[in-house]
Amino acid sequence: MNCNLTAKKTTKKEEAVQQSSPYLTPEEWENRLIALSYDAVEQRILNGTASAAEYVHFLRAGSIKQREEMEKLREENALLRAKTSAIESEKDRSVFYKEVIAALGNYRTESTDVPENPYLF
Repeated sequence: MNCNLTAKKTTKKEEAVQQSSPYLTPEEWENRLIALSYDAVEQRILNGTASAAEYVHFLRAGSIKQREEMEKLREENALLRAKTSAIESEKDRSVFYKEVIAALGNYRTESTDVPENPYLF
């Protein structure tokens, strides 16, 4: 019988992870893993045991260039949403104009029986 008699002590974070409710979506699960990864890297940075790649990652994330790139992406996303909205609005307007033209077509008179006005030349 292979029995491990040395029990590993669990931390409060590990207990919280084990006791947490099941994730509803894959996105929630992924976000939780990302948060745990950040917590682990933060602990290694505080302990002085983080790798060079971990330091470089956070240095790049905090750089002015990275912030400007993120701002550019946000602006591009806003522009795309505005363009999409304009296209949808144009479609709605086109339908509206067709309805107006159809409604105005109903007001045309088909009759040629117009009384003559004796006062017109």
